[in-house]
Amino acid sequence: MSLIALLLTVLVAVLHLYFLVLEMFLWTRPLGLKTFRNSPEKAETTRVLAANQGLYNGFLAAGIVAGLVLAQPVLVTFSLVCVVVAGCYGAYSVSRRIFMIQAVPAILALVFRALA
Repeated sequence: MSLIALLLTVLVAVLHLYFLVLEMFLWTRPLGLKTFRNSPEKAETTRVLAANQGLYNGFLAAGIVAGLVLAQPVLVTFSLVCVVVAGCYGAYSVSRRIFMIQAVPAILALVFRALA
């Protein structure tokens, strides 16, 4: 695997760990409110849903990291494809900005992995 492919793949995992922290622990705090453009009231009523979503983001990161550590490219690829699907659905259902933040890095990682 090329260095660029590896760095992009690790970036996707780190982003998803960051999403886990934002959604599970910072959702109702100033950074979470600002990031997700929520009011304190909306954030409080959606807190449990956000935590669940954060957990799934953690699973995506875990799949990528486990695949890298165990040298299982199929697991890494599967996890990255799941990230792309989640990013596309988020763009469709919530905000196009999600596509750029979540799906594009995973697409780039997949492209560079395929070229390596």
